[in-house]
Amino acid sequence: MAPLVALLLGIGCNAASTLTTSFEARFGRRIGLAFTILLRNVLGIPLWVLGLVTAIASPAPLLLHLAPGARSAAWCLIGAGGILIAWALIHLRLRAMAPTTSDRLEAGGPYAWVRHPIYGGVLLQLPGILLLWPTPVVAIACAFTLAWLPAQAWLEERDLLRRMPEYAEYARHVPRFIPRLPSGAA
Repeated sequence: MAPLVALLLGIGCNAASTLTTSFEARFGRRIGLAFTILLRNVLGIPLWVLGLVTAIASPAPLLLHLAPGARSAAWCLIGAGGILIAWALIHLRLRAMAPTTSDRLEAGGPYAWVRHPIYGGVLLQLPGILLLWPTPVVAIACAFTLAWLPAQAWLEERDLLRRMPEYAEYARHVPRFIPRLPSGAA
């Protein structure tokens, strides 16, 4: 259960890190930014990753056995998700680690296709992780993460709307996680 405790603590800290606007209003820019960085980068993401990695490393019976081709497909999902995450982080630069109330809206690169490409990358990786390590504890960790991502996106969007009024118009035209097909596609 230790992996799931770490994962849930990471999820909680990440959720709290979405209060950028509130932290800055209450404590000032420097201390508010420090709170956001602490909750997201020092506690949230590392605890979530630690929870997922320890879930993978936990000895447990396998729920299924995969053929070699399925293992390759699982690695492709993990790689594709990683590429999407890296692309999004390149576009955000420092704003990914240290959001402030003076940030500008990022609508280029992967953000032209979806509002949350980093979470979209994680959503691509989860089935690959579960296929490669199909144990009950990994399945639970993936399920918690799958449930958390839409909630985290919603919390972040509330903060983004307070920081960037133009985010409302952007959100009307750009889907949250899954890109729209071009209008001429069948």
